[in-house]
Amino acid sequence: MDYLSLIKAPIQTELSDFIELFNVSLSTGDGLLAQALEHIKSRSGKRMRPILILLIAKNFGRVNDATLNAAVGLELLHTASLVHDDVVDESNERRGQASVNATYDNKVAVLVGDYILSTALLRVAFTHSETIVQHLAELGRTLSNGEILQLSNIQRNTISEQTYYEVINQKTAALFEACAGIGALSVNADEERVGAAKKFGHNLGMIFQIRDDIFDYFTDDAIGKPTGNDMREGKLTLPAIYALSSTGDMTMLEIALKVKNNTASPDEIGNLVEFTKANGGIEYAEKKMLELRDEALAFVENYSKDDSIRKALVSYIDFVIQRNV
Repeated sequence: MDYLSLIKAPIQTELSDFIELFNVSLSTGDGLLAQALEHIKSRSGKRMRPILILLIAKNFGRVNDATLNAAVGLELLHTASLVHDDVVDESNERRGQASVNATYDNKVAVLVGDYILSTALLRVAFTHSETIVQHLAELGRTLSNGEILQLSNIQRNTISEQTYYEVINQKTAALFEACAGIGALSVNADEERVGAAKKFGHNLGMIFQIRDDIFDYFTDDAIGKPTGNDMREGKLTLPAIYALSSTGDMTMLEIALKVKNNTASPDEIGNLVEFTKANGGIEYAEKKMLELRDEALAFVENYSKDDSIRKALVSYIDFVIQRNV
């Protein structure tokens, strides 16, 4: 099924307006900055986050200048955070394409990230909504705190599902929650609808991250992250956490602690990946996604009346669950 076509169907015009405004916002003169910004624009991706803002706004009203400026501001904030994350993680690739720090260097990447962040703040100021500005600023704080929490968690010799959720709550879930909430705010939805939209976005973000983590247990060049990449970075995600806690296997637990200490060998990481797959880790993570899907569908049932928007939101949920990249 072509989920992306169904998702975009009700917002084709609005999405084109967003893309034009986004590209204008990242346009500057000649020189190194212009080259780096063109590099970033060339890897635009599927625009899933701004699409969510536009869909939620149209679900509750009519997409307007505030919606578009908020969508560009949030996408720029997210883009800046990815540029900085690649520096922190010393990543050479982002979804199969060279990262900014790999193409140039860390100094350029940090400064380009700062430029994009400032542009995000400028763009969101054009919404003329103090509440939307507040939401975006709070999102920036939450994303940074989530990254720091993840780094501190790597250094602890504890492995828990609760800590895993705390990290993704402040990273991916917070991002999608802000998208849905800002979309509703941009069309002056009431407090109840804004809250319901934020919960919907939060569930989408949780699903998105769990699916992303499942990718790490399978090899696919299209995904841009090989098997065990998270473990090589010291991260233990939901499938492995479940397999370890449900079996109590001490040998594998020792390897897991070595993963967190960045002392595990490639063979040990491979063994832990296979152990996770053999002991229900993937199935458990998929079950969690389906539970969150039911919660997300409740929002569509209760708050979406337009048939094309309903189809788009359901397709959005299913695309996030079934996507291959």
